[in-house]
Amino acid sequence: MTDAIRRHDPLVRGFASDNYAGVHPEILQAIALANGGHQTAYGDDVYTAALQEVFGGHFGPAARVWPVFNGTGANVVALRSMTAHWEAVVCAESAHIHTDEGGAPERSAGLKLLPVATPDGKLTPELIDRQAWGFGDEHRAQPKVVSITQSTELGTLYTPEEIGAICDHAHELGMVVHLDGARATNAAAALDVPLRAFTTDVGVDVLSFGGTKAGLMFGEAVVVLNPGAVRGLRYLRKSAMQLASKMRFVSVQFEALLAGDLWLRNARNANAMALRLADAVRDVPGVEISRPVRANAVFAILPGDVTERLQKRFRFYTWNEATGEVRWMTAFDTTEADVDAFAAAVAQELGSPA
Repeated sequence: MTDAIRRHDPLVRGFASDNYAGVHPEILQAIALANGGHQTAYGDDVYTAALQEVFGGHFGPAARVWPVFNGTGANVVALRSMTAHWEAVVCAESAHIHTDEGGAPERSAGLKLLPVATPDGKLTPELIDRQAWGFGDEHRAQPKVVSITQSTELGTLYTPEEIGAICDHAHELGMVVHLDGARATNAAAALDVPLRAFTTDVGVDVLSFGGTKAGLMFGEAVVVLNPGAVRGLRYLRKSAMQLASKMRFVSVQFEALLAGDLWLRNARNANAMALRLADAVRDVPGVEISRPVRANAVFAILPGDVTERLQKRFRFYTWNEATGEVRWMTAFDTTEADVDAFAAAVAQELGSPA
């Protein structure tokens, strides 16, 4: 018997972030399965050992996985392991590491970020060259890592061929490639390709692999695809406060997610609900779908007063105050009824029949 009290309505869902979603029931079952008895702490447990094979099945037998607590930690640990103190990271101006991590790469890892403006959140070899210069110049932080995001912060997707071209170009420059895959499962589902198709197979060196947005309670992972691209991960994870003592409870979640098709089921549902939402409001007068819907993000432009009223009924974020652009995110647990209710509210606030 527990004294805890349920303090929220589990039937209420919003469209602010896939981080708002709860934990998938199969993940909760896995956590309970790993409970009981004692297991060696700090990753020397049977669940973390098994995880190497699970990730190897998706990314190849050379892949090495390092579970961490959260996405910021995964990115900071990965980038620290890929750079020396005098080196820098080229990224899109919209990249999460640049805009949404509270300066953690700079403050915690001491990294210099070299952002590049992009029209759609995606880097190209030509855009990378805007910052990948000054090699050997002691007055300039040395470009070492290209960091890309899949799917991007603007909801766009790289094709495997596009990432392959980035990797080839970066490697020719003596650089290495990091992929922020907080929503890598959504990208793979949308592209209908294996996870390795836009990572291992095209030359990505290190991957930050997202679990929380995919249905985990907590936990992300640094996946090393090229051992030669990193140094000191065993020590950096601890110094970055990302070494879980009871790591079995992180690892077993990833096993439940990736050993079968749970990751794909969750991603497909989230993606399908985003498309349903876009289709439901696309023709409502006053709504402009501002970006193509590729994964589980919908961007739209609404009148400001409509946004304010809607936000009192459903949680979602304004993406650009100047243009009135908002972002609606769907999750593994978003239902057709959730989408239809929200679409009806949008139409109602705009004075259109539902």
